[in-house]
Amino acid sequence: MNPLEVKISKLKLRNPTMLAAGVLGISSSLLERIYKSGAGIVVTKSISKNPIRGNRNPVVYELRYGLLNSIGLSNPGCVEFLKELKELREKNIPVIVSLYGESIDEFKFLAKFFEEYSLAYEINLSCPNVEKGLEFIKDLDSTYNLIKEVKSVTRRPIFVKISATVNDVVELGKTCEEAGADGIVAINTIKAMKIDINFKRPVLGGIFGGLSGEAIKPIAVRCVYELSRELKIPIIGCGGISSGEDAVEFLLAGASAIQVGTAIYKKGEKIFIEICRFILKYLRENGYKSVKEIIGLAHRD
Repeated sequence: MNPLEVKISKLKLRNPTMLAAGVLGISSSLLERIYKSGAGIVVTKSISKNPIRGNRNPVVYELRYGLLNSIGLSNPGCVEFLKELKELREKNIPVIVSLYGESIDEFKFLAKFFEEYSLAYEINLSCPNVEKGLEFIKDLDSTYNLIKEVKSVTRRPIFVKISATVNDVVELGKTCEEAGADGIVAINTIKAMKIDINFKRPVLGGIFGGLSGEAIKPIAVRCVYELSRELKIPIIGCGGISSGEDAVEFLLAGASAIQVGTAIYKKGEKIFIEICRFILKYLRENGYKSVKEIIGLAHRD
């Protein structure tokens, strides 16, 4: 028995760690390397139907407490990216494709296009670096209709990545659940900015960017806790996880798995092994036989 194995909807993961979307681009070699470094599964950068150039440089700025990025969902489009996915399938690397569309038809097209090559989909409805496509989370009816329509064209599980900046994350989560979503990824980066006081200009070419890293972890933990208390579908925790202690905190809050992104920049690929070793140590020292036993324990009265 593997004490770290978890099940998220129809997916079985060898451990609860996942590569967060958007961290290492779309290279099959990099995604393969992360999986072989210990990740339970890898999530691709968000892929659109047509190529997206992204925002002008500079697009990344390092802070003491995380990163600001305004990459803007740059990607080569679905046709070009399919070549990378085929290589990953040949090597039996488990992959979740993150999808981004500007319309319901685009999302449906992508879900059908990648059906043979992706074990599940992550629906990106919350990237703060783009404007088009975000109208789907501006009202609950639009969110519901999008998820319902995408579910109608694929057999794959659908996980919806949401933002903490909506009025009510639980209400949004319930809407996703009612529409047929198989899980929620909480949270995406948060819209932010920094100004260089010497140049008297924003440090990012796109002015605003998405804040990730340790600065947003308490917000992400709160969202996971609230969502897991009210929803029946699994929650995948994401936001500021950089250690085994962070991962356990998210699991206790109710996450069935966790995603690692910004921490890779500072700790490298070894972060996945480090997290898994800490979780195993935590389970052993606290008398648990499986990671599944600690999911949501913080909700006890």
